[in-house]
Amino acid sequence: MTGGHSEVATIRRLLLKRPQDAFVDERRIEAQWRDLRFTGRPDLRRAADEHGRFAEILRASGAEILFLPRDDGTGLDSIYVRDAVVVSDRGAVLCSMGKAQRRDEPGAAARYLETAGIPIAGRIEDEGRLEGGDVVFLDSRTVAVGEGYRTNAEGIRQLRQILAGGVDEVIPVPLPHWKGPDDVLHLMSLLSPIDIDLVLAYSRLLPAPFRRWLLARGAEILEVPDEEFATLGCNVLALAPGRCVMLEGNPRTRRLLEAAGCEVRVYEGKEISLKGSGGPTCLTRPLVRA
Repeated sequence: MTGGHSEVATIRRLLLKRPQDAFVDERRIEAQWRDLRFTGRPDLRRAADEHGRFAEILRASGAEILFLPRDDGTGLDSIYVRDAVVVSDRGAVLCSMGKAQRRDEPGAAARYLETAGIPIAGRIEDEGRLEGGDVVFLDSRTVAVGEGYRTNAEGIRQLRQILAGGVDEVIPVPLPHWKGPDDVLHLMSLLSPIDIDLVLAYSRLLPAPFRRWLLARGAEILEVPDEEFATLGCNVLALAPGRCVMLEGNPRTRRLLEAAGCEVRVYEGKEISLKGSGGPTCLTRPLVRA
């Protein structure tokens, strides 16, 4: 069972990958972290501890967790399981990674999903590029897709074709150059749905037409402070409507969410989030939202 065209409905089942299976060992960490543009060398023991406590927050919310196994074709970035797969009501859509070092991740995910009985609805092929961090369901019939250095127009065209009939709109959202093609900037770096018609955003980098469109359809936008954008304050995972988890160290953003009536849990993520620039949405791939 898969599905739930939503970023805010209650998570019933989701996918994670433990640092022990993504980072593997100290030799692999040393060989890869600079090339993958981590901001620092991850500490495997501390990463495992952080990830374990993060998983407990998810379990406490009632979610069933599946764990992607180790795969020799993938690297440190594979801990960010959202990017390799998009989940639709018809099954999983296998992405085609814009970051060359991550090209084997969708295939590794597919092998596991098949053994877990999760159907494959389609895959992005040939010149198409699509990463899951760029795909945001705004409601059950509307999906926004960031178009930048990780996702291209052909990838969006193929996704629209795979989802045809299941959604009404697939909206391309042009992403800024920001720090260039070697940096990670997904649409979910700039926007996190929290509840029905409530989104957290860093509007300075959102295209003005898209921001106006969100407001016109009735969305309330909570603005992430400038000083908390770099610490992933804008990347927040909704566990259920108005219930969310975010990286600690973003107190102003947390207060914004709580003032809007949200229940907020925080986790320590220096090793698993800050060094690899991947927040809680990146670390998780919800498979079923009710």
